[in-house]
Amino acid sequence: MTPAVKALERDGATFELLGYEHDPRAPAYGEEAANALGLDPHSVFKTLIARLDDGRLVVGIVPVTGQLDLKALAKAAGARRATLAAAADAERATGYVLGGISPLGQKKRLPTFLDASAEALERLHVSGGRRGLEIALAPADLRRLCDARLAALSRG
Repeated sequence: MTPAVKALERDGATFELLGYEHDPRAPAYGEEAANALGLDPHSVFKTLIARLDDGRLVVGIVPVTGQLDLKALAKAAGARRATLAAAADAERATGYVLGGISPLGQKKRLPTFLDASAEALERLHVSGGRRGLEIALAPADLRRLCDARLAALSRG
C-alpha cells in the first residue's frame, strides 16, 4: 500500500487501482502504463517536479501525450522561470522514485498545477506511487486532494 492509496482511502474518495508488469527497459513510464493497461493516452497523466527560479519546488501534472511547458508552469506559479528538478530532489521531496511519483500522498506538500485538459475527462489516471501502479479517479477529486490549480501546461 503506497502513501497515495492511503491518502485516497483516508479521504473516502472513489478510485480504482490498475496494476501492470513494469518493464525496466521502458523508455517512458506514462506511455508504458497507457499501453500496458489499454488506456487512452490522453487520460494518463505524468507527475513532474520542477524548480522555480526562486528555489521552490512545484508539481506539474500533464498528459503523457504532451510535454510540460515549463514557461507556462512558471507563470502559473508566479515565477519567471522553471526547470525540471534534479531526480534526487524530486525523490527526496515526494518520497517516491522517478517513474512512480504520484501527485497524491507526497512526503512534502508542494504547490500543484494540473493541466486544464483534465477538466474534459470523466476519469484520469496518475501514478499510484510505484512503477506498475496507476490510480483512476475523477479530475475534481485529484484537484481537491492535491489542492491543485488548473492551468494550460501541456504542449505538443
